[in-house]
Amino acid sequence: MNKILITILGCTSIFLATTFGAALVFCIKKEINKKLNSMICGFSAGVMIAASVFSLILPSIDDSSYLGTFDFLPASLGVLIGTLFLLLIDVIVALSNKRKNLSTAPQKQKLTKFILAFVLHNIPEGLAVGFAFGSALASNSALAGAIGLTIGIGIQNIPEGLAVALPTYKFTKNKSKSFLLGTLSGAVEPIFAIVGVIIASQIQTLLPWFLAFSAGAMIFVTVEDLIPEAKYSEKSHIGTYAFIFGFVIMMILDVLL
Repeated sequence: MNKILITILGCTSIFLATTFGAALVFCIKKEINKKLNSMICGFSAGVMIAASVFSLILPSIDDSSYLGTFDFLPASLGVLIGTLFLLLIDVIVALSNKRKNLSTAPQKQKLTKFILAFVLHNIPEGLAVGFAFGSALASNSALAGAIGLTIGIGIQNIPEGLAVALPTYKFTKNKSKSFLLGTLSGAVEPIFAIVGVIIASQIQTLLPWFLAFSAGAMIFVTVEDLIPEAKYSEKSHIGTYAFIFGFVIMMILDVLL
């Protein structure tokens, strides 16, 4: 098969995987109760923390090996910058809701941060896929490595798409809107994958910063919103169990693929 065609299919398949994950929201047959909400938030938090560590922070450190002893700098500073960015978004959304006097302001604020964190997370993933294909095309080498990376990111995008759609459904009570927002959270991936292919030889040194920036944003929204939501009762550990399950599933996908 033509290398250009394989590259196009690779750049779009990661988005299709997110879409498939978001579509699983239609499998929910009734309104989310407190226990199920705790499980959803716990699972989503586990997925996000594992993705932050294994998909973003560790690769950021690995890609900064050229800095020697200071290979931790892009990851450390990137996480802090990502956290500050989400904090700024938090303040802007809160002020906007206050001006509009919205009764659902706190929930809408959480949802905005949550979806934005996943969008930011998907940007470096798209770039990583694009860089892999772009480097292979530029050096006329085999695409096996890029295809393997694409498969790995695609598989992990399935639970990520669901992790966006389920909490969104809890807020909107609308499966179609939840599916749409879950799908749109991954729409940036093929766009930035194409960008990565085009400029593969230009900004690869910035990739560690993109990765860590996204990790900081995801960790912020997880600790700020999802973990408190997962703990609906002091006597129940169901949210904690779901967190660990989500973390382990995402860790396995990231490490193996």
